[in-house]
Amino acid sequence: MNNIEHFVKIGVALSTEKQHHLLLEQILKSAMELAHADAGTIYSISSTQQLVFNTVFNHSLNLHLGGSSGKTINFPNIAIYHNGEINSNAIVAVAAATGEIINIDDVYQCHDYDLSAAQVMDKRTGYKTQSVLTLPMKNHQEELNGVIQLINAKDHQGNIISFNKESTRMVLALTSLAAIILTNKQLIDEMEDLFAAFSKLIAMAIDKKSPYTGGHCRRVPEITMMLADACHHIKRGPLTYFLMNDEDYHELSVAAWLHDCGKVATPEHIMDKAKKLEKVFDRIELVNARFELAARDITYNQQLNNQDKLIRLKQLTDDRKFINNANTGGEFFDDDKITRVYKIAKSYQITINGVKQAVINDDEVLNLITKRGTLNAKDRQIINDHMKVTVAMLESMPFPKHLKNVPEYACGHHEKMDGTGYPKGLKREEMSIQARIMAIADIFEALTACDRPYKEPKTLSETLAIMGRMKLDDHIDPDLFDVFIEEKVYLKFAEKFLQPSQIDQFKLTDIPGYSPSQ
Repeated sequence: MNNIEHFVKIGVALSTEKQHHLLLEQILKSAMELAHADAGTIYSISSTQQLVFNTVFNHSLNLHLGGSSGKTINFPNIAIYHNGEINSNAIVAVAAATGEIINIDDVYQCHDYDLSAAQVMDKRTGYKTQSVLTLPMKNHQEELNGVIQLINAKDHQGNIISFNKESTRMVLALTSLAAIILTNKQLIDEMEDLFAAFSKLIAMAIDKKSPYTGGHCRRVPEITMMLADACHHIKRGPLTYFLMNDEDYHELSVAAWLHDCGKVATPEHIMDKAKKLEKVFDRIELVNARFELAARDITYNQQLNNQDKLIRLKQLTDDRKFINNANTGGEFFDDDKITRVYKIAKSYQITINGVKQAVINDDEVLNLITKRGTLNAKDRQIINDHMKVTVAMLESMPFPKHLKNVPEYACGHHEKMDGTGYPKGLKREEMSIQARIMAIADIFEALTACDRPYKEPKTLSETLAIMGRMKLDDHIDPDLFDVFIEEKVYLKFAEKFLQPSQIDQFKLTDIPGYSPSQ
């Protein structure tokens, strides 16, 4: 291969090869061929100013480490500086620190540098190091990002010779390409780290916003990745074909961290609504104060005899207790209870500053008659709208190609397989497997969470029974739910995050809709 072909090959690799360590290996191989070197090493530089072995070749020793070899390089990193002074014990460190090209004709005749380390290595391996060419790699800002070292140039007869000016010039050009690769990789890594940190920052902000759901945004990514990994490794059933590479895992992780980003716009008093009458504060205290006034009015009503007063005060006390219980939202509120709320609202009138009013006003009645939980229909819609905000936020972001699926994954965790979910009403076949994974993760975390003010955390048996019924109702993906059970993803998560009292004993066959695969 002539010199031009080497550069053409590297140029093509720059535009096609995604893995930077393979690019570096290709550059090292080309440098060795151009310089007719018997051995070579390419180093990158760490954040702690150490040289890290990326790829090592030695033809005479039939040695190939790092790069595409699949063999780990166990050589320790080389410090560029010791106690603020250049590490003169390694010429790669000297070249890195000074920025100079170091070309040595004969290691055993050179007295300008400390080459004892090379000589010790020769004794250990039986190899004879003679000529050495060491070139620092610098980026466009003249910042060091690596070193290439070549050993033992050879002539056409196989004799060891010095590295001449022409080969040095060619290798220097290649080091410039290597510097571009390392710089690009560093920039990409830094951008990836920045975006990942930003995603977690948003999740942390949401968790901090709500002291009651503070762990949700951290736990959903955990269980999402556990289930995704189980699906990747399973060797039976409908998900046998499902595989994920490192980029796929990263993309799903980012989506999981951002899945509730729209909650930054959800009012805290609704997100954390622990009681039905709670807004900025729990209005039950105002209601109780009005009941006190109603009791006062009954006590001092001269038109009532003592017996009637006692009867009315007892009824008032019972009604007040009922309203306080209704405010908890801890049980299903049936039609009879709703009727009683309306009756109580009409039964007692009090006067404050000359204005007559009911002990329970219309807005309080509306909240108290909520049948399940603490959120009325309006509250529920505001909560659900966090997904509209999430969709708007994520779909407006210019995600790079390798993260283009983040909006779809993150925005699908409230969809149902039969199309009755939100925000888009998607059906199973319209959703990716990753989005369906996130739906299961979000539901399982919500049911088992022990930091919610409006409910007690459910045990594993209760949670899986509910999710089993959701499978039968076509709300969650049946194949994913089976993997979730069979691969004991639920138990791995439980042992890490749930309270011991939640991890109860049960038979898998008792889970509705679950049938073990054969």
